[in-house]
Amino acid sequence: MKLLIIIGTLLILLLVGVPIGFGFALAGSAGAAAAGLPASAIAGAPYFAVAAIPLLAIPFFILAGELMNRGKLIDRLVDLADSLLSWLRGRLGHVTIVSSAFLGAMTGSSVATVAAIGSSVGDRMVRGGYNRGYVGALVASSGLLGVLIPPSIPLIVYGATVGVSVAELFLATLVPGALMTIAFMIVHAIRVRSVLTPGMAGSAEISGGFSTDAFKGLGRRVLRSLPALVMPVIILGCIYSGITTATEAAAIAGLYALLVIVIGRLLPVKQIPKAFYQAAIVSGAILVVIAFTSIFNKVLTLMRVPQDVAEFTVALTDNPVVFLLCVNLLLFIVGMFMETNAAVLLMAPLLFPAAMEFGIDPVHFGIILVTNIELGLITPPLAANIFVALKVMKTNLPQVMRHIWPFLLAAVAVLMIITFVPELTLWWK
Repeated sequence: MKLLIIIGTLLILLLVGVPIGFGFALAGSAGAAAAGLPASAIAGAPYFAVAAIPLLAIPFFILAGELMNRGKLIDRLVDLADSLLSWLRGRLGHVTIVSSAFLGAMTGSSVATVAAIGSSVGDRMVRGGYNRGYVGALVASSGLLGVLIPPSIPLIVYGATVGVSVAELFLATLVPGALMTIAFMIVHAIRVRSVLTPGMAGSAEISGGFSTDAFKGLGRRVLRSLPALVMPVIILGCIYSGITTATEAAAIAGLYALLVIVIGRLLPVKQIPKAFYQAAIVSGAILVVIAFTSIFNKVLTLMRVPQDVAEFTVALTDNPVVFLLCVNLLLFIVGMFMETNAAVLLMAPLLFPAAMEFGIDPVHFGIILVTNIELGLITPPLAANIFVALKVMKTNLPQVMRHIWPFLLAAVAVLMIITFVPELTLWWK
């Protein structure tokens, strides 16, 4: 009964439009009152939730991505990808996907990736003859790579919540991220003929083919893109060489991005404070959600809900395959209705104990959880990536939804592979 009060209060608050963080705080407080818990039991939860050192990585990575984006380095990456992928059929779509992967390696944010890629490569695809609704679907789907490819903000949140190494989580996403990228490229290659406007059948987008002309000036493009290309190398190199922690690497990434912008004069000096301000606004919003969600999670923990869920799940089935199927279905539904970081904060503490009972590696489980929840970014009703793509590409929901399903099915297929072939995630162990 007490659990129903908490969940019911949360759903009502979210449905009437209460901000996510405040909804969790109010629902948690209602649950604490129903359970007879003293206010002192939950008063310190928000502070201790955001005081976790791994969470310092979030504002630094967001700042680095904001500076790189405002400095137009994404345009240089797009030009480089355009040269390298010019021989493929449906070149511009492949450029969109690969550029999204590059940008994801700088920002760790899916929505930011959609906005940046949509306003650059997306417009180029429309001018190249692609259906506007299809471009919106491709841009929204490719934005998932911003979450999956390290650095990933939801993975930082997961690691800080359940006490798993963020560095190991980043390493574990490399193969799944590559698989998702390849899956989207395959879908695009299959669909390219059907999504080009009539009269484009003989275009280079259809024919593809190797041409040495495309590689003219490649060296210059590589040099222009080098500052952006080096950043993920610095981040991952510092982490996996043992020189720094993930949090310290995030700080280095922020400082590196600032130096690149200042030394290269890529952004007027008066615009730099605006980048810091925007990064602070986005970081603050994420940390507020984390802080207030901790009240909700603290109440559930004191009521032994995670332990009860684990015991119920183990009693229901002793088969880890069945457990993972059930978890995937549950997470998919949750991701449809909740913001990604909030969903991670809610579901990780609930499901983690049960996963440990089944002997599932905590790193592997983290990749499953985050990959699954992120599918909600392209699955209505929440579907944040789709709505950002609608705005950027100036299209409508029915047109985008008509083209989103092949990419969603490909993402689900990759999720199943990640779930039941743990070696792809834990290849480094």
